[in-house]
Amino acid sequence: MFAVTRLRAQGEDGEALAAAVAPLLAALAARPGFRDGELGRSADDPGLWALITRWDGVGSYRRALSAAEVKITGAPVWVHAVDEPSVYLPQEDVAFGARDA
Repeated sequence: MFAVTRLRAQGEDGEALAAAVAPLLAALAARPGFRDGELGRSADDPGLWALITRWDGVGSYRRALSAAEVKITGAPVWVHAVDEPSVYLPQEDVAFGARDA
């Protein structure tokens, strides 16, 4: 599964956000089930960023976020998070019903 956390930060806040992501990714990398992660900035809206991480499963992701080190290291990043769903399953893992067609 993968998580897409969109973040809003401009100017100096954007610079601070970008600097804070490396320690967060290092803390996440130490958690079981972490595969990889990266930060990107919107080409259309320079104040919009996306942190994408990949995990073995939803449980690994949620357990990682509850770890004290991740909470502390992630605080300067999460403060910029857009409040919206962020966990996605690959298409092959999603059962589509009649309503989804």
